[in-house]
Amino acid sequence: MNFLAHIYLSGEDQELKIGNFIADSVKGKKQLLQYSNRIQQGITLHRKIDSYTDTHAIVRKSVSRLFPKYRHYSTVIVDVLYDHFLAANWKEYSDIPLETYVAEFYDLLYEYHEVLPKQIQNFMPYMIKDNWLLNYSTIQGIGTILYQMNQRTKNRSKMNFAVIELEQYYTDFDKEFRSFFEELELYTKNEIRIL
Repeated sequence: MNFLAHIYLSGEDQELKIGNFIADSVKGKKQLLQYSNRIQQGITLHRKIDSYTDTHAIVRKSVSRLFPKYRHYSTVIVDVLYDHFLAANWKEYSDIPLETYVAEFYDLLYEYHEVLPKQIQNFMPYMIKDNWLLNYSTIQGIGTILYQMNQRTKNRSKMNFAVIELEQYYTDFDKEFRSFFEELELYTKNEIRIL
């Protein structure tokens, strides 16, 4: 799962959202302990979501469709594609319009700016200016995100071309996302109760 899903799965708890959002930039126990208890729990939740996602049979099916062409980048691509389906079908998951939800999250990032890891602080202005989270909802927006990610791999991943597979297998990916996400929501709600 990518940014939007991690934020959404955190529910309404602000510190849980922040922890879930920054988790990939927090390495090791020493860095983890620099955060409040609830942000630490958000980081832990993120890692549990990733582990659950990476080992799930439905996700593996989506990944296998891309693997011959994109190899180990396939899992990263599927994370982004699944965020597309969450954004594109947002009204099925939230009563808050996506534009409002995203704007409120960007406000939250400003509020917690001082505790964000440097890496997040560095890309945050670009994320907000280009409105990544809202742009997940369109194929063109996903194309832009994948293009930028490909540039970060120095054009090795070729993931900018994955829009072709997205369009070609749109119905399959959509069906797989819906089935998987229903299970992921239940799993995450249970994990939040345990935290």
